[in-house]
Amino acid sequence: MTPRVQSAPRGARTVSVLSATLLAATVTGCSSADDASDDATGSLGSAGSTVPTLTADVTAEHRFDPSSFTQGLEVMPEGDLLVSTGLNGESRIYRAPVDDAASPTVSDDLDERYFGEGATRHGDTVWQLTWKSGVAFARDADTLEITDEASYDGEGWGLCSDGERLVMSDGSPTLTFRDPGTFAATGSVEVTLDGEPVEEINELECTGSGDDRTVWANVWHTDDILRIDPSTGEVTGVAELDLPAGDRDGADVLNGIAASGADDSFFVTGKLWDTLYEVTFREE
Repeated sequence: MTPRVQSAPRGARTVSVLSATLLAATVTGCSSADDASDDATGSLGSAGSTVPTLTADVTAEHRFDPSSFTQGLEVMPEGDLLVSTGLNGESRIYRAPVDDAASPTVSDDLDERYFGEGATRHGDTVWQLTWKSGVAFARDADTLEITDEASYDGEGWGLCSDGERLVMSDGSPTLTFRDPGTFAATGSVEVTLDGEPVEEINELECTGSGDDRTVWANVWHTDDILRIDPSTGEVTGVAELDLPAGDRDGADVLNGIAASGADDSFFVTGKLWDTLYEVTFREE
């Protein structure tokens, strides 16, 4: 069935955002279906934080594919969505129109031994992570066919490209920078909020260029999105989104952030959510 698009007037809903100091969860295993169905999500902290608060304004809502255990979300240069999903035997990567995410134009399934994670496009290549297999797949950006693969140590969680390098999360406070051609590690930075490391950094989105680069990150077990300076790892803004997710099918975890490419807006969604939200962030 073709889903219909539901749009709300601009500024129709304002989501309250809390600034925070860190009370990071220490549970491991970002991606299991059982863990994702936990209905307890927390915030990153208290009103004593020195980090600026952000407010998220929901400007539109779009129907999303509720069968997608979303691990990676990105807007392609052509304007369609790139979605990477998880769960063994159900992991896939696909391209789909923003207004019809349940009808992929191109799709490719991962072998059932792989649990899919974040993905990003760099040039003509899409890189897709796996959770515990230590394998990243290089794909043709148009066909999504696998063209190569690379190995890495540890777990794969989130991935984005800043135009010059890849940025990868692994569930720890560390962001690893990687060569977009070979996937080799070229450096790293620790994410800190008010001087404390932030655990469970998850799905990523890179924006800006040069000295104006920013990494946006979901934090597992929370409905928080962090704005991070990748040159220092410091969190420069915290947003706690309280989104009405509709039918979450038992998985109430926010996961998926992608710059829309227009008016500084973003698309956000979650694991098995039926709604894709278009939001803008503003600093109070």
